[in-house]
Amino acid sequence: MKRIIESGIKRSMSYDTYRDLVKELAQKSATTGHNQSEALINYTKLNDRRMKRWDKTLKVSAAARKKLEKFNSKVTWLVIAESWCGDAAHILPVLNKIAEINPNINYRVVLRDENPQLMDAFLTFGKKAIPKVIIIDTATGEVLDTYGPRPSEAAGYVNRFVAMNGGLTESFKEDLQHWYNDNKGQNVIDDITEILNHLQSSSVYL
Repeated sequence: MKRIIESGIKRSMSYDTYRDLVKELAQKSATTGHNQSEALINYTKLNDRRMKRWDKTLKVSAAARKKLEKFNSKVTWLVIAESWCGDAAHILPVLNKIAEINPNINYRVVLRDENPQLMDAFLTFGKKAIPKVIIIDTATGEVLDTYGPRPSEAAGYVNRFVAMNGGLTESFKEDLQHWYNDNKGQNVIDDITEILNHLQSSSVYL
């Protein structure tokens, strides 16, 4: 596992580099990943606009910032994503805002289709769901926790809908986008704050 993690980190990029990549792909009418379909290209263009908006408008409250600043152990966030992924477009900018607050967080992004072994090691219910955040002890390379592919509230909505309907409909996917827009990243901030607090107080760092 450590070899796979190390390989993923070596192949990863900063968030700023990822944003530049998505912007360039959108301008060229292309997308990350093996599938260069028109639909995924259009999603990449849409996600570039979404991420640009979130990068400018996302806010972290003073209370949340104070909690996040208390985390004092060095970790690496290796985030598996693709430019066409709608959930990634909403979540990755929030993770970046958090990482900017605490210098102990090394935030890296890696592409799913270019790292199949890494993705296969972190499936969600047997599926290659993204974005997937792998939280790693920077010093030891140990995986401490994972997060994703959706914030806790959104995951609950999705799981209940799938249980009742057998899958996601286009109308539900639109509703989910509205949820992200209304929530403004606060559920991700709360989730990550809780994870970091747990890691801080756990025996891992005692």
